[in-house]
Amino acid sequence: MTRPSLAQPFHRRAALLACFVVLAITLVLPGASIAEPETEDEKTLYYLGVLMSKNLGTFMLTPAEQTQVVEGIRAGLAGDAIELDATTYDPKLRALGEARAAQALEKEKAAASAFLEKAGKAKGAKVMPSGLIYTEIEAGTGGSPGATDTVKVHYHGTLRDGTVFDSSVQRGTPAEFPLNRVIACWTEGVGMMKEGGKSTLICPPEIAYGDRGNRGIKGGSVLTFEVELIEIVQPEIIQP
Repeated sequence: MTRPSLAQPFHRRAALLACFVVLAITLVLPGASIAEPETEDEKTLYYLGVLMSKNLGTFMLTPAEQTQVVEGIRAGLAGDAIELDATTYDPKLRALGEARAAQALEKEKAAASAFLEKAGKAKGAKVMPSGLIYTEIEAGTGGSPGATDTVKVHYHGTLRDGTVFDSSVQRGTPAEFPLNRVIACWTEGVGMMKEGGKSTLICPPEIAYGDRGNRGIKGGSVLTFEVELIEIVQPEIIQP
């Protein structure tokens, strides 16, 4: 499923998302119920609804507001929707989205701040000037990589609630990349490690994905990585 392009007009994207999200939020209506999906088609449609509902997460809709969204969709599909002028309500919808996104960001940043404060007091934790919280799990014996070196690592990335968002460990394949092409937290944190070592990097949003977030990671999120530095990859020497 390809998500709607950000280049689409806001009201068109919002309308498309709302049409799909109805599949996931009908449960909020009084007396409404949905049977657990059984067939592959039912599961596909259910997944579509859940997927698209995530795109409306920053609206932080209350149950009553969700009901209004559902009723609007039903009325539109039935052809008896109340006529509302787009020139008036497109800006209102945009303003609502921006206001709710700002509220969600502030809420996440407050939770992140509390998480970081607690993590910084943990045994063995080193709080760096950048905000990185570095904890060595196993000491390495090899060299430490420079910012332009390519490294081979295994890593396991989680959000502050423990949700796994990326993991080479789960994929079973180590990753390789230049340290100057990743988030600043990694450039600094992995640069503090030695080959063969394992450490935990707790990354505040300022040196991770900031206020914008990235691919399902909310803006303002703290990221925690358990990283094993397998080796510093030596550049290939091309024989003349």
